[in-house]
Amino acid sequence: MSKKLARLVVIVSALMFIIGVMPTFAQNRITIIWYVGLGAGGQPQQIEAQNKVVDEFNASQDRIQLQIQIVDNNVAYDTLATLIATGQAPHIIGPVGADGSNAFAGNYLDLEPLIEASGYDISQFSPAAVEAFRFPGQGLVGLPFATFPSFIYFRKSLFDEADAPYPPQEYGVPYVDVNGEEKEWNMDTLRELAMYLTVDANGNDATMAEFDPASVQQWGFVSQWNEPRGISTMFGASSLVDENGGAVLPQAWVDAFNWYYNGIWVDKFIPNASQVGSDVLANGNAFSSGRVAMAHTHLWYTCCVGDTNDWDIAVMPSHNGVTTAKLHGDSFRLMRTSANMSMEEQLAAFEVLTYLIGEASDELLIVYGGMPAREEDTDAFFATLDERFTQGVNWQVAIDSLAYADSPNHEYNMPNYLKAKDRIGAFQSLIESTPDLDIQAELEKLVADLDVIFKE
Repeated sequence: MSKKLARLVVIVSALMFIIGVMPTFAQNRITIIWYVGLGAGGQPQQIEAQNKVVDEFNASQDRIQLQIQIVDNNVAYDTLATLIATGQAPHIIGPVGADGSNAFAGNYLDLEPLIEASGYDISQFSPAAVEAFRFPGQGLVGLPFATFPSFIYFRKSLFDEADAPYPPQEYGVPYVDVNGEEKEWNMDTLRELAMYLTVDANGNDATMAEFDPASVQQWGFVSQWNEPRGISTMFGASSLVDENGGAVLPQAWVDAFNWYYNGIWVDKFIPNASQVGSDVLANGNAFSSGRVAMAHTHLWYTCCVGDTNDWDIAVMPSHNGVTTAKLHGDSFRLMRTSANMSMEEQLAAFEVLTYLIGEASDELLIVYGGMPAREEDTDAFFATLDERFTQGVNWQVAIDSLAYADSPNHEYNMPNYLKAKDRIGAFQSLIESTPDLDIQAELEKLVADLDVIFKE
């Protein structure tokens, strides 16, 4: 079966299930559909927790029947687009961040009338956090739920084996290298350290002339489950869209892509696509394999970091004196098709949304790996993580990283979002799987193609 046909089969199967459970008044209950798949929610422990909160909600009252539909992320966008086009959209989607929600901008219900009608208290959230979900022409389309700062995960055992000092765990502190020399913790220092921690079958590291790149057994760095906009944000926050809606590539991101490409194919401290997908690197979950010393990713990666607790977290390195720790934030959205329902049904959907970000949030935030939107819940959240990860993770790094969030955010909306994202994904596949590219020429092609896509 071709990949295209297999994808179609999955989409059709998901559609058949969803349509079969669309809103009804079953046993005088209003049925509300919660659609999961655009972001987190597909891992086994997440599915278990989600099913639990659904069961608990249904048992707690007799007016609303909450049903969950979990769709594989690979087809979640296409499935939802089809449901919207056929008038069968679910009531609630999420958890979903900027990236997942951008594709359906304009399809979300303004929550303001429901907040007013229900008397829901939004003062429990910071005003800035609430305003982040307000968009011109759309209104207030979400409420704060979870934030996911990014930082460096590092494997302590690999550092110990190499007698290499750990990376800094406080912003503004230099790195002290294996020779005792203090260095600014920047992208150049990260590269040097990652090369030192990249080792071949004979024990030679990537800084040595004897190093054999064909027999690498351990890599120094991976950008874990990041797409190109997120990768490039290590070199600073920016956007691929200029003020006139055309495509642009800032110089910092040009530098980032050159650094990243050379890290894979020249310096060899980053695994290529074939290596990442191999059994050696856990079939795509590279850092969890225990064969990668450092990984840049988000707090949500606690879902999948693996069974060995010999890791900790470190601060992001700087570039040209500026430190950027890209940020993800998730919440839940009500679809605008809900506007065609009675106010009673809309309020039922809103009640479920407030349950997910309220009473159910303790259960969900842990499995999603998201810091609570309510500051008073932060200590309890990390205390629960400490029960799972008993090695004494320095969670203060995650908290401090919020101050270095990227602005504009790397997931900032783009014209013709899904098509633009597909083109960016094709660029990523190319550079991660193809040696000896003219990277500058490929970047120019990317910008030219995106400019056409933006203006379609």
